[in-house]
Amino acid sequence: MSTLLEPELQPISDSQSMTDSVNQVRSDFAACRVKFRWFGTTKTLTTEQKSRAAESFGAQGKAISAAKRLIDTRNENYRALTSLKTSIVSYWKESSLAFPEPGIRLIRQDRIEQFDTRLQQYRNELAEGVVKLDDCFAELTEAARQRLGSLYNHSDYPVSLREEFAVEWDFPNVNAPEYLRRLNPEVYQQQARLVAERFEQTVAMAEEAFIQELDQLVSHLVERLSGDEDGKQKVFRNSSLTNLTSFFGRFRELNVRSNQQLDQLVDRCEQLVSGVAPQSLRDNDSLRSSLCGRLSGLQSSLDQLMVERPRRNILRGRKHTGTEE
Repeated sequence: MSTLLEPELQPISDSQSMTDSVNQVRSDFAACRVKFRWFGTTKTLTTEQKSRAAESFGAQGKAISAAKRLIDTRNENYRALTSLKTSIVSYWKESSLAFPEPGIRLIRQDRIEQFDTRLQQYRNELAEGVVKLDDCFAELTEAARQRLGSLYNHSDYPVSLREEFAVEWDFPNVNAPEYLRRLNPEVYQQQARLVAERFEQTVAMAEEAFIQELDQLVSHLVERLSGDEDGKQKVFRNSSLTNLTSFFGRFRELNVRSNQQLDQLVDRCEQLVSGVAPQSLRDNDSLRSSLCGRLSGLQSSLDQLMVERPRRNILRGRKHTGTEE
């Protein structure tokens, strides 16, 4: 019986520059920022209230930290809003690359219209959800009054919640401002170098994030496919495969081709699971065992890539600064 051999990874020189990848990010991506206005459901107790609370423990008020919950966050309408917020943040992160500047991520320029349309939909859903929460706000505040007792303060609550929740997004400029070039060329050059470093960090962070995510997904799939649990076949859920499929799509969308070995591993992994149905893995022990073995080999390559990556980054840095020997 012939044995199917896995293709070897093509060797990559450590001297490969990040320049092309950085230039690709700078030309194809735009900065994107998503911000929320959100009603705060807790409020810190006043100094007097903390002192009164501390007395029961024989402690000093300044030695404790305490807050009161303004509304019951278990309310289904409030939980729907927090779930929507989570969905918005998830969509933003899945559509973009991390950027070193806090609160900013990078999105493909040719996906801005699609992103804007999706956020508009989310904004409409949020507005509808806020109306539902506002309709029961009086009940929530009355319940809080009874629950909080003397801690209740009517001034903690707005008249309506309709202006207390919002999602906003914009596409800020993260490059060195052009007016600095005219006013102070030296400062402009300093800012330009800082921007270049941030884009290099973006490429490095994207590479590391993709390696780690693929490693986690493959490790989980291998664990689910291997051996038995308490004498029974381990539970294998469809998400173990569908999460990988989602990763492949996001990788193709956001990959900046900074690491050829990673590209090869992703391609190999996609080939291994292509056309494999979850139910087939449950029903076919031979297929299950075969796929597990091949993915284990791929996982070893991923682990090696994670080990080697810090050294490549050091060499890249030396090359960039002109100190590579």
